[in-house]
Amino acid sequence: MARPFKHPKTGVYWFRKVVPKDLRAVVGKREELRTLRTKDPAEARTQHAKIAAEVDRHWQALRSPAAALTQKEIVALAGVFYRDITTQMAEEPGEPTIWHHWLRLDREARDAGKLEQWFGPTVDLLLAQHGLHIDAASRTRLLVAVSEASQQAGEQLKRNAEGDYRPDPRASRFPDWTPKEAPKPAAAARDKASLTGILADWWREAQATGRKPSTYESYSNTVDNLVAFLGHDDATRVTPEDVVSFKDHRLASVNPRTGKPISAKTVKDSDLSGLKTLFGWAVTNKRLPSNPAEGITIKLGKRKVTRPKGFTDDEAGALLKAADAHQQGNERPKTFAAKRWVPWLCAYTGARVGEVAQLRKEDVRQVSGHWVIHISPEAGTVKTDQARDVVLHEHLVVKGFPEFARDSKDGHLFLTPAKDGDVLGPLQGVKNRLAEAARETVTDPKVQPNHGWRHRFKTVARSVGMDGRVVDAIQGHAPRTAGDDYGDVTVAAMALAMAKFPRQV
Repeated sequence: MARPFKHPKTGVYWFRKVVPKDLRAVVGKREELRTLRTKDPAEARTQHAKIAAEVDRHWQALRSPAAALTQKEIVALAGVFYRDITTQMAEEPGEPTIWHHWLRLDREARDAGKLEQWFGPTVDLLLAQHGLHIDAASRTRLLVAVSEASQQAGEQLKRNAEGDYRPDPRASRFPDWTPKEAPKPAAAARDKASLTGILADWWREAQATGRKPSTYESYSNTVDNLVAFLGHDDATRVTPEDVVSFKDHRLASVNPRTGKPISAKTVKDSDLSGLKTLFGWAVTNKRLPSNPAEGITIKLGKRKVTRPKGFTDDEAGALLKAADAHQQGNERPKTFAAKRWVPWLCAYTGARVGEVAQLRKEDVRQVSGHWVIHISPEAGTVKTDQARDVVLHEHLVVKGFPEFARDSKDGHLFLTPAKDGDVLGPLQGVKNRLAEAARETVTDPKVQPNHGWRHRFKTVARSVGMDGRVVDAIQGHAPRTAGDDYGDVTVAAMALAMAKFPRQV
């Protein structure tokens, strides 16, 4: 899977990915499965991306000849293990007896010649984390080094448990680990014709041209699924018949998150469209002679429409009343603020929920005497990559949204960026929580939670005679004609139009 998997009973997120067929004998399993040790979806996405990169590096290394490690590299890797465990456990090491038993079991494993049985999984994880494929002799030496580091770590943590936090005088014996350069044999040329290699190089170019991370995530999911289905990563071996078989396989598959069959629209618009783009790019860049996905599609039947795409008056009223009545409880302040304000902002702007959820304090300001929100890709992501000001409805001003923004800390109002500055992961977490909250009030699966506001805004705007070009500018829709693209929609023009928009609830 290319996204975190939430355990249905514990709620803890996991990393899961099918091991390619050509590596299963070496890896010894069909699936790579690791806990992400968190129930927070934003943190899970961050950890998932980190582990996915580790796993990909390790699998790439396994396809290369096994390398020998030097003595310094072996001790340095053992030091990585030592520092990881002492850092994780020092804060709350527990009772000294725990580490007494730890040290006894370590000694028994060494004395009984069971280093592989006792420390093998730890060594495997170290190698996977650093993308290493080492020879048998190096592995034997690394097992011994890790067992010695484990003994040293146990002694230090036992002292910590007894209240002694003086630094370990022997910790400096471990040199810093210097990552080995990725192998550069003929495999490098082969990578250029691999499915994952084509994806990586396409994305490097696509980023420079402004393609969205969500597009990369979609294409990455498709490539992961195709590699698992084919059992290999060689793009030169993919035939049109393979693509047709993959299409049929996907149509017969079940979405593990929903438990429902994957829709034909998803297979057409995500899987087949992504493959056509990637293979087409490879042909253009002389990686492949032809595009095996060209001409393969699914003819979709006309979708039955049994209700409007936007929220009804009753649904909108219920959602806004629920937002006003929402109590914080144990929620983080920014999550509570999102559930309190984002529905109202979406109702009065018709903006995409992500555009609103990523607002910063500095994005709420006055322009020409009118309160506006500044929707900008600098805050996170905007589908059009174009910033715009949107005049706030007077009801939002009366309800106190400008005061809420003024009293908030600098930065994002409704999310906390990751430690590395990433906004997209935390933003997705906020959007998920908002969707879950909306579903508690509007349970009809035929209307999209939160996105229903976007359709409703257009409906209400038309019913009160708001200028269509102004409404498009408010919502960030492209001009419909070349003529519409002439001139600007000013804040004053928006304010005049918004004065027509009736109060909700």
